[in-house]
Amino acid sequence: MSKLPIGTFINMATVLVGSIIGLILHQLVPDLQHDVSLITEQALGIGILILGIQMSLKIKDEMMLIFIISLILGGILGEWLEIKEILEGWKNGVESQFNIGQDRFLAGLIAAFVLFCASPITIVGAIEEGIQNKRELLIVKSIFDGVMAIVLTSTYGGLGVLVSIFPMLLIQGGLTLIAGKAKSVFTKSIISQISAVGGALLIALALKVLVLEDLKVASLAPAFIIVLVMNWIYSRLGLKA
Repeated sequence: MSKLPIGTFINMATVLVGSIIGLILHQLVPDLQHDVSLITEQALGIGILILGIQMSLKIKDEMMLIFIISLILGGILGEWLEIKEILEGWKNGVESQFNIGQDRFLAGLIAAFVLFCASPITIVGAIEEGIQNKRELLIVKSIFDGVMAIVLTSTYGGLGVLVSIFPMLLIQGGLTLIAGKAKSVFTKSIISQISAVGGALLIALALKVLVLEDLKVASLAPAFIIVLVMNWIYSRLGLKA
């Protein structure tokens, strides 16, 4: 049984290919991109919103308190860690290094990061590979992500979507390795709660894409850690989670 996150490597390859295709389209047909940019963003935002709602509704009523507290504490932690500022600094460094310019690098990176790393397939697929060495879900996700990489890159331009393969390796690949070492930790309840948090981030991202509100999506990312910590506290207190 392979201990490497092979499914994640396949996923990274499809996003890489999709990003390259999107970059080529962005360069070859700039007028088309200019004409359809707004409607593409709106369609993408609506799709992400529906996916986020679908994910969030899977949370059980008795776990709603953990879900809400995780988002609140995660947002506070994200603000304290200045995640958005770190990403912006990273963006400026990459733009300066590669002479990218103002091409919505950060917007593409955040959109790709949340979409590729916060879906139920990401969580369940990575855990399934780690525990059972099954990669079917991640292969399906790889195909979907490859197509979405084309859409995101042709819409946002730049290298933001392409760079997202690195946090994908860290989060998705890391989750596979962790699941292989701690099989008893990832219960169905915890998986559903992590998925719900991911859904909330997708909803926030959709609102941002639709220009309804300038939400700090990146700052909410620590909620994934908080939901795990709170589940551990619940279990130590003997409460049902």
